[in-house]
Amino acid sequence: LPLLLRHDYCFASRPAWCPSMNNYTSVKEFILLGLSHTEGLENMIFVLFLAFYLFALLGNLLIFVTILASSSLHTPMYFFLGNLSVFDIFFPSVNSPKMMVSLAGQSRTISYQGCASQVFFYHTLGGTECFLYTVMAYDRFVAICHPMRYTVIMNQRVCTSLTVCTWLGGCVHGSILTFLIFKLPYCGPNEVDSFFCDIPVVLSLACADTSLAQMVSFINIGVVALVCFLLILLSYTRIVLSILKIRSSEGRRRAFSTCSAHLTSILLFYGPVFLVYLRPASSLWLDSAVQVLNSIVTPSLNPLIYSLRNKDVKVALRKVLFHVIHPSVL
Repeated sequence: LPLLLRHDYCFASRPAWCPSMNNYTSVKEFILLGLSHTEGLENMIFVLFLAFYLFALLGNLLIFVTILASSSLHTPMYFFLGNLSVFDIFFPSVNSPKMMVSLAGQSRTISYQGCASQVFFYHTLGGTECFLYTVMAYDRFVAICHPMRYTVIMNQRVCTSLTVCTWLGGCVHGSILTFLIFKLPYCGPNEVDSFFCDIPVVLSLACADTSLAQMVSFINIGVVALVCFLLILLSYTRIVLSILKIRSSEGRRRAFSTCSAHLTSILLFYGPVFLVYLRPASSLWLDSAVQVLNSIVTPSLNPLIYSLRNKDVKVALRKVLFHVIHPSVL
């Protein structure tokens, strides 16, 4: 039997020819094989990764500083956008630096603890983003459907509580998945067929029956993604119905424009989630391509999405950049 099938069969049925659990040597490190079908393109991919990574860091840092420095942006909507910028600084930092080290011809190995850390932070931040987009949709729902009570409903205490809950919820989500994956024994092979450690590729290396971990992971990710998606869909259904009741075309246009950036980000986020984790068949090449989009391209695009389509952010951004270039001018 092939190695992985033999492992699963041994741990499920325990025939006499199977070695005992004590005879297995635990894996101390994994080897990241990187992106498939990219031989000879390492230098070009390194430059692209570095460009997107730096743009994500600098762009989101600039948006965050702009929101902090501009009193006109101290509103619930921009408070959540500031949190999204912090997220978009952390998220590509989970796996991009290690990927660029590998592309530069350095070590492709990652320790067992480092691999577990990648899974934890990737899914903690992924869960946080999912919850944060849901909160942002609720904020837009209150702003458009209940404008007279907006400041009362979305007060500072409520915004802070919702933000803390999104980060705690993401942490719980990531902890459950990491525990499920790394409580399994890993005894070889240790080659991860991706550019970072994630659930599908790591689970395939386990020396035990992974059906329970696969099922619980699928349900966990599926429930979180689906519940958040349905809540976002419900919010925007109510928003669209309210916008259609606005009589002036200018009013409808302004209402739609406040939601367009958020909707674009949601599509860029949920597309990769459904393609990688919530489909029955797996394609390593497609998974890698989609995860590159999700891990580094989308965080670098969010500053453009939220600044180019938002007049308030553009005005505040110009003021911040002007004071950076001309610090002596008050």
